[in-house]
Amino acid sequence: MMNAATKAECERLTATFATGYEAKCPKAVKSLQTHFDFPAEHGKRLRTTNPIKSTFATVKLRQRVTKGAGSRKAGLAMAYRLLLLAEASWGRLNGHELLPLVRAGI
Repeated sequence: MMNAATKAECERLTATFATGYEAKCPKAVKSLQTHFDFPAEHGKRLRTTNPIKSTFATVKLRQRVTKGAGSRKAGLAMAYRLLLLAEASWGRLNGHELLPLVRAGI
């Protein structure tokens, strides 16, 4: 679908997928149908899970190095602090000024 030659072909393939998988995977079908409602500028962020993986990789690495956090409270505090530090290096969403229009359904 992402590599369809025309928009009409993409819509046809999406409808075929929805027909076949609506009963089994309704969330996947809804996600696919709403994916194309977002502006093209958001495509890079919508198609990747790397920001999620790299964020938690930092926490996982530190947890291994410290051989565990000791207690649940200390582990949560460490994870929270590491995520705050990682947040500083996150990139801004391309086309972020278009988010109000997406929310409004335009």
